[in-house]
Amino acid sequence: MSERSERTGGPGPFTRLRYEQADGVATVTLDRPDVHNAFDTTMVDEIETVWRHVRLDDDVRVVVLTGAGDRAFCTGIDRSEIPEAEYDPYTYEDPGRRLGPKSQDVWKPVVAAVNGMACGGAFYLLGETDVIVAADTATFFDPHVSFSMPAVFEPLLLLPRMPFGEVLRMALVGGAERMSAEHARSVGLVSEVVPAAELAEAAGRVAAAIAAQPPAAVQATLRTLWAARDLTPQQATDLGNVFLQLGTTAANLAAGNRRFTAGERPPWRLR
Repeated sequence: MSERSERTGGPGPFTRLRYEQADGVATVTLDRPDVHNAFDTTMVDEIETVWRHVRLDDDVRVVVLTGAGDRAFCTGIDRSEIPEAEYDPYTYEDPGRRLGPKSQDVWKPVVAAVNGMACGGAFYLLGETDVIVAADTATFFDPHVSFSMPAVFEPLLLLPRMPFGEVLRMALVGGAERMSAEHARSVGLVSEVVPAAELAEAAGRVAAAIAAQPPAAVQATLRTLWAARDLTPQQATDLGNVFLQLGTTAANLAAGNRRFTAGERPPWRLR
């Protein structure tokens, strides 16, 4: 396990993560490649620290989340930390409940760059990210049932992102199947698949494009769309009006109008 720590304009020092920050983009790297970036208690604590920092740091507009090495993004919980004592359902605390950015009230976009395996508890993270870019070598699977554990929270987080039948199949076949990056793209989990050597560049390109947008407009849009998933159309429209008012100010409108009338258009690429 890597024990190096880095602090580049952000929180830390860390022993399980690397944190870098530049040009409005914070890059968070899960850094336990020798155990496929599985999370232990220390990593969970460090991820929670990162989300709290990101939430309050106005210099961070978007986050790129990835894993060290090329074999895995994250393979869930480090099973060496699972206690051998008899399981007590009344005192058990889900180790993944603090991992996701939305669970930590982070409403800045998170772009996941998935390299290699993403399985099990990795979906605590991926289920709450906003854009997933995958290397063509990435695979997705949920081995819970293969090891006598119900698959519950991970597939629940995937349900809004994938067709029901795909989530159900992944949960029930356990470790017997792995979903390819291309199949994950075809069912909507992944938005782009690139050669492994181009993954960091591709995720960085998406993050830079988001970071270049007015942050109030981005965050109001993000909160509206996430909230709308759990509401009726009428409720979503009503809530959208609230976020529209919060994210729209006279100063923001004037600035946007100046850019438009001056003929400023961002460079674009066809996807």
